[in-house]
Amino acid sequence: MRVYNFSAGPSMLPLPVLEKVQSQLTDYNGTGMSVMEMSHRSKPYQEINDKAESLLRELLSVPENYDIIFVQGGASTQFEAVPLNLNVKGKADYVVTGNFAKKAFKEAGKFTAARCVASSEDKNFTYIPKLTKADFDPEADYVHICFNNTIFGSHYNYVPDTGDVPLVADMSSSILSEEVDVSKFGVIYAGAQKNVGPAGVTIVIVRKDLQDKFSPVCPTMLKWATQTKEKSLYNTPPCWSTYVAMEVFAYLKEMGGVKAMHEINVKKAAMLYDFIDNSDFYSNKVAKEDRSLMNVPFVTPDPELDAKFVSEAAKAGLVSIKGHRLVGGMRASIYNAMPVEGVKTLVEFMAKFEKENK
Repeated sequence: MRVYNFSAGPSMLPLPVLEKVQSQLTDYNGTGMSVMEMSHRSKPYQEINDKAESLLRELLSVPENYDIIFVQGGASTQFEAVPLNLNVKGKADYVVTGNFAKKAFKEAGKFTAARCVASSEDKNFTYIPKLTKADFDPEADYVHICFNNTIFGSHYNYVPDTGDVPLVADMSSSILSEEVDVSKFGVIYAGAQKNVGPAGVTIVIVRKDLQDKFSPVCPTMLKWATQTKEKSLYNTPPCWSTYVAMEVFAYLKEMGGVKAMHEINVKKAAMLYDFIDNSDFYSNKVAKEDRSLMNVPFVTPDPELDAKFVSEAAKAGLVSIKGHRLVGGMRASIYNAMPVEGVKTLVEFMAKFEKENK
């Protein structure tokens, strides 16, 4: 029996995708081999690579003046790649709204004069700072934000106006969950293992005119221009992860695209937040206007009850719901692949647990 997996990543995948992948595991489209076995230089894999790029471009309405690449190293490697690829004036602005935004800021400081424009750490990252164009340095090479904060459950409800300075966004835990105007960003990057596919591949969407801004010491493998020139095939890519991501993209298109998924995500999140807000047993500390649709942290009145909740939830088939160690309590990650029924089942369990432990 499959469980409802509320893990923040690697997360659950759509069952139809898993079943299709399973059916082609040993023989992909009559090639007589698995995608895990085929050469990345072969025609079948190059078709997978091209289709993944085409589908993602369609789903996100990515303009033609942007390249899409699939690279390795996770979003964390882009913490270094960003300042190395965008380094002309040697300074950058960062907004620190969570653990990964903080890590990105720290890594950037090794390669550029990184400035923390604003931080929400004063309130344990429970809100998103409201910024205007005047807050940013017009001479910065870029402004970096983390669009959705996986650990703390906050999310930008607006796109900061950075003027002529390119905006770079880590969208690892929100990509494809909502429509975004890609043209407002210079770079978007996202690790796959939260809302796209299995760990191993990282999406980078980068505006073409920004690809000659790299530092002279930028390693070849981290240089976006290296990968865009070779269409993500400079070296052996994460073939299997890209293939599964392609199937997820195809599934999302069949489901009605990003707009349709966003409507479902709003419904799921509202169901869970409404229950929490109407309970005097559970609580969520994030400012309501900044709450994430993807990651919902919550606590009971007592840490011991939190531990009991996690244990009993697992027995009920609601797994990986323990909160991150920096926050404690519980966290329900309700990405695209989480069905409405999964959230409904969680809410029913929460009501039962509250009644039995109040």
